Amino acid sequence: MTKKVSVFWFRRDLRLEDNCGLFHALKESDEVLPVFVFDKNILNQLEDENDARVSFIYKQIIELNSKLVKLGSGLHVVYGSPETLFESLFDKLDISTVYTNHDYEPYAITRDERLKRLFERKGILFRSFKDQVIFEKDEVVKDDGLPYTVFTPYANKWKKRKEAFGIESYPSETILNNFIKDFTFNAIPSLADMGFVKSKIDFPPSTLEPSILDHYKSRRDYPAERGTSKLSVHLRFGTVSVRQLANKAYDLSETWVNELIWRDFYQMILWHFPRVVGNAFKPAYDNIIWRNNQDEFNAWCIGKTGYPIVDAGMRELLATGFMHNRVRMITASFLTKHLLIDWRWGEAWFARYLLDFDLASNNGGWQWAASSGCDAAPYFRVFNPYLQTKKFDPKGVYIRKWVPEFESPTRYPQPIVNHELARKRVLETYKTALS
Repeated sequence: MTKKVSVFWFRRDLRLEDNCGLFHALKESDEVLPVFVFDKNILNQLEDENDARVSFIYKQIIELNSKLVKLGSGLHVVYGSPETLFESLFDKLDISTVYTNHDYEPYAITRDERLKRLFERKGILFRSFKDQVIFEKDEVVKDDGLPYTVFTPYANKWKKRKEAFGIESYPSETILNNFIKDFTFNAIPSLADMGFVKSKIDFPPSTLEPSILDHYKSRRDYPAERGTSKLSVHLRFGTVSVRQLANKAYDLSETWVNELIWRDFYQMILWHFPRVVGNAFKPAYDNIIWRNNQDEFNAWCIGKTGYPIVDAGMRELLATGFMHNRVRMITASFLTKHLLIDWRWGEAWFARYLLDFDLASNNGGWQWAASSGCDAAPYFRVFNPYLQTKKFDPKGVYIRKWVPEFESPTRYPQPIVNHELARKRVLETYKTALS
């Protein structure tokens, strides 16, 4: 006789603590089967067998399973499609409800709608909850109900809502006894089974150090200093609770909390304006005629542009899967403004290598740099790499770490473009496209 159970589907929420959807599943169900899918529809799009994100997820899945085994349960893991997972479960269990947490990306929305129809045919409820952001969709909008497209008023309204309603927690870690015990779990597929190898990249810890908050405002723009939390990958995959982080930091560093608000802002933009995936938020900016010089793009990708601060950032990305946020702005501005290469080329390169890649934030950041996005830098703002270096890496500590040969004229390339000529060229190009 089949058992009537609920299923919790882990996705961008790889933790047992303060997990909204998991909390509801455990609280409302007699037995909960936890599942995870290594989704071929996503993995098949990845270009590198040593993709660090797959290794990061795999490590978290092993740890999550270990915790569940200690509870007398386990994590049911499938390599395939979500349909593959659930079709296999229909024959083994009488499933009443599938619980999960929201994902706002276009593929995820289409996938969830497709699965919802499948569940409906089977008489199964599908319940999804807000978890990866503090406020979502229409929770922070203008007084007339329209979405904000400028960050500052959005942030002000966000903070007013937080003060009025607080940030609720969901102590799922206190009710872990309801995970299913009597079930034959799949063996977790290996990285090799899925066509990947273990990445050599070291992953940052998931703790928020008080000293980072104490000095975040004054140190965050200096890439040579240990001034940022490096929690972005953990926020991306939900190995930490954004609610717990926001509550911890709220009265300690408004500047750090603003970064969490930017995450919410860009997720809100993606939700209301899905056309930003592949198109300029400001349609007129799709009229820009990009140079798209492949050789110059290749030089940018591998950090050999002759601009040390740009090259340092690009090499840091390839070596670590991370790039300091100030340097992300410099490298993105350089590609779009100095080289006049389509922001979508840069967006795709970052999407390939960033350990913390998030569609909404990556798209928002690139469109900000290209001036095509909402609340973006004006098109006539062209970062001067030399001035940025003088201001944010004055002693060249960051540059020397990643571009040790930069002072050697025989080993380091000459600049591939002249700053003043590039600035003049981009202003003329943008002006023509927008006139």
